[in-house]
Amino acid sequence: MSRLHHVLLGYVIVAASLVLAACGSDEPGDGRIRVVATIAPVGAIVEAVAGNSVHLDVLVKSGIDPHEYELKTADARRITRSAVVFRNGLGIDQFLDSALSNYRGTSVTVTDGLAVRDATNGHEGEKHKGEKHKGEEHEGEEHDPHVWHNPMNVIAMTDVVVKALSAAAPQHATAFEANGRAYQDRLRGVDAEVQAIINTIPAGQRKMVTNHDAIGYFTERYGLTVVGTVIPGKTTGVEPSASKIAELVQAIRREGVRAIFAESSVDPKVARSVAAEANVKIVDDLYADSLGSPGSGAETIEGMLLANARKIADALR
Repeated sequence: MSRLHHVLLGYVIVAASLVLAACGSDEPGDGRIRVVATIAPVGAIVEAVAGNSVHLDVLVKSGIDPHEYELKTADARRITRSAVVFRNGLGIDQFLDSALSNYRGTSVTVTDGLAVRDATNGHEGEKHKGEKHKGEEHEGEEHDPHVWHNPMNVIAMTDVVVKALSAAAPQHATAFEANGRAYQDRLRGVDAEVQAIINTIPAGQRKMVTNHDAIGYFTERYGLTVVGTVIPGKTTGVEPSASKIAELVQAIRREGVRAIFAESSVDPKVARSVAAEANVKIVDDLYADSLGSPGSGAETIEGMLLANARKIADALR
């Protein structure tokens, strides 16, 4: 779809949302404010802080690749009716932009103030902190949006969510603050658990290849090395060339990589082909761009981190 088509579609969606807004209210009716989270990891943080004190809509549900998501008319309607919209703001939820042009509520970028990775062609680059990305989301921007793979980032984003919800629903501020502190304590415990799991991998075997550049925050935090990625860059809509695949296979053999890790929300066909050519294991159900489905044990950020750590350790030991 062309950029012009995307822009026109955005205008249509916004116009439709305004018409729907005039047709009546869909407020919960129980005194709770309505809030929206763009993607599942952001929604998980909001849910942990809010408990049952808000009505939460998550636009991109667990298991769906947000890189390929297009805003729907129903999504625009939810945004129009919400008091607060929580977004990642580093490009992964760029689909939101068209719906915010006439939005009168509060838009909150949960990554504001974080030190974020550059992600260019699957390689780690310099980190940038704070205002550089605040409130901006431009095509071609090279910040890695997958910040939730480091629980220290989630702890910081929790503070942002607590502050925003407390401002929107001050009658619940004490509960939001208590929930936020408890959630941060759980994340600190999970951080230690994940590190202990990764420490069971022999030091010389902590090398991996991923389907695309999606878990760099995890590998930096826990001492793993990403030798390369099957899909170049931070999005999933790019096809690798035959020469790039050949280079990757050579790197896998040279570095002694034991496994390739693909995400549960992205087609692993190419990754499987590379694994077969390089004669290494393929793990094709890592949680990277999203969380797990309800009942999977990975439907929360802390559950997802532990599930990924166990899968990585099992494949690399």
